[in-house]
Amino acid sequence: MDKTYWEARYTSEQTGWNIGYVSTPLKAYFDQLTDKSLKILIPGAGNSYEAEYLWSIGFKNVYVLDFAKQPLQHFKERVPDFPDNQLLHSDFFTLNDNFDLIIEQTFFSALDPNLRTQYVSQMSQLLKPNGKLVGLLFNSEFDKAGPPFGGSLSDYQSLFKTNFKIKVLEPSINSIKERQGKELFFIFETP
Repeated sequence: MDKTYWEARYTSEQTGWNIGYVSTPLKAYFDQLTDKSLKILIPGAGNSYEAEYLWSIGFKNVYVLDFAKQPLQHFKERVPDFPDNQLLHSDFFTLNDNFDLIIEQTFFSALDPNLRTQYVSQMSQLLKPNGKLVGLLFNSEFDKAGPPFGGSLSDYQSLFKTNFKIKVLEPSINSIKERQGKELFFIFETP
């Protein structure tokens, strides 16, 4: 699943993961944040309604990264005052920077499961000490070939505990209707 694959998915509007607004669990988390200076990354951001929401409530140090160009263009059309240099048309695995907070919203599930160990390593490299990786993971396996790719709570515990302190990893209580009972909300922290 390279850049061409994702570009084709956006061109043909095969974006079933796109709910069209900030996900409820992440909005609730964002609404609790008080430090507007946090440097935040949203990788594999797609149309990034999460970044749009953060921007609208005063977080101006938000970076949106995607492999595909179309979602970044759509985002810029919706949020024209968002700085161009904070829209990263790049490969997540080659990014070299540091962030206080990274938001996970469907990016992990879009990656081939063979890349999961590399994902965990790259996330821990991108976060500052005591940085947080926060988001949602699917708590189910899927009948058809992905993406999306699923997983289980025990899979995620084993995978992430090598690089992170697992602060929260539990069923999401406020997921959107279509995902209720199928998502885990998590907060992982770097040592």
